[in-house]
Amino acid sequence: MLPVLSNVLEEVMRNARHQAGNRGAGRKRPAAPAGFTLLELLVVLVILGLLASVTAPAVARYLSGAKVDAAKLQIQNISTTLDMYRLDTGSYPATQDGLRALVQRPNGAQRWNGPYLRKPDMIKDPWGREFQYRTPGEHAEVEVFSLGADNAAGGTGENQDIGSW
Repeated sequence: MLPVLSNVLEEVMRNARHQAGNRGAGRKRPAAPAGFTLLELLVVLVILGLLASVTAPAVARYLSGAKVDAAKLQIQNISTTLDMYRLDTGSYPATQDGLRALVQRPNGAQRWNGPYLRKPDMIKDPWGREFQYRTPGEHAEVEVFSLGADNAAGGTGENQDIGSW
């Protein structure tokens, strides 16, 4: 009886080892997620660099042109506000009072009904400097102007003087 039991145990052990070795043999393993190779990443970076080098100058030109356009619009608004000041007080602000007269009452201003601008920053050009103001002007009774990006007289493009004349 003992040899029969021994044979049965051996058979069971052999079957168990065989099944353990074949476990999952009929099943497919899930595929590992595909990644990008270093070469593929470098190609994408080169393409992005080329696109940036082509579009960056166009964007810079557009932004500089936008600042010039914004300055022109601000000058028109300030000129209209100066006309309102003149209607109230009877004259334009003196050159020494400048555009600050639109924000805070100048000394001796009669019938001043301001502030004529909501924020003091509204008298600054897109480059962060106060607009220039002159009365009498060289081109008109009153002149509001910006010296452009370079803050110097003359120039072209973004550096051009932008005025109410």
